[in-house]
Amino acid sequence: VWKDTLSTEAQDLDYGLLADHLAKNPIPNEVILDCTASDEPPKQYLNWMKKGINVITPNKKLNSGDLSQYLALKQYQRSSYTHFFYEGTVGAGLPVIFTLQHLVGSGDKVKRIEGIFSGTLSYIFNTFGTDSRTFSEVVIAAKEAGYTEPDPRDDLAGMDVARKVTILARECGLNLELENVPIQSLVPEPLQTVSSAEEYLQRLPEFDGEMQKLLDDAEQAGECLRFVGVVDPVNQSGSVELRRYPKDHPFAQLSGSDNIISFTTERYSEQPLIIRGPGAGAEVTAGGVFSDLLRLSAYLGAPS
Repeated sequence: VWKDTLSTEAQDLDYGLLADHLAKNPIPNEVILDCTASDEPPKQYLNWMKKGINVITPNKKLNSGDLSQYLALKQYQRSSYTHFFYEGTVGAGLPVIFTLQHLVGSGDKVKRIEGIFSGTLSYIFNTFGTDSRTFSEVVIAAKEAGYTEPDPRDDLAGMDVARKVTILARECGLNLELENVPIQSLVPEPLQTVSSAEEYLQRLPEFDGEMQKLLDDAEQAGECLRFVGVVDPVNQSGSVELRRYPKDHPFAQLSGSDNIISFTTERYSEQPLIIRGPGAGAEVTAGGVFSDLLRLSAYLGAPS
């Protein structure tokens, strides 16, 4: 029966009509969960909240997008009883945003945030150098295993990490724009404009020598390569780059596609606060979204 109803009464999505329908609903508390990666829903968040609709999302586009739009929404959030939660934007289900908000809200001063925020790049650099495979072979294996986007350049260009750096920087109070985060892309310049992922992967072996030299230089110094995002509140900056770490550093101890985030603060100065675990995947991201939903319920008066 529902199929017949859908075929005869379905309407094209209209964000305004959706918000009006929810706002007029007799149920006292409404929430929209935006689990897309689209640019369009985030443009509606402020309008939805002004209608009394709470918003939960793992979509990074609002929090790393236009600064004025972000600040307008956060200002409205602070002056209203409508909530906006986004734990899933960094680290999927890992409590990264909540931890940072706890640190800042309890009076701690963040000196530095450093992390491996990409499960894809975590896997690649946890694997590269552990056997005889070249960098291009590791990238191809990562794609075949489903770790990368259909076009691996989307991961290796570092933009996703830059978005997460921007989000965390803004949580620290920095008015940072995404375009002001320098990114060390791992896509060789001649391959950035090739027409397809297939051509990129076919030509990537031409550049294996460059990555192998970086690995060899690190190994000779007793170090490893890791692709990291950095938030530097002291200098009011952020960056995304390939760095070297000693073999006994926590970032060198990762396996698989895990994420790891290190918070150095006045309170956690000698020993940084570390969060580590799976930072991508449908199940853990859903866990982060559901955690925000439970948090919203508590804010709206559910038993604690």
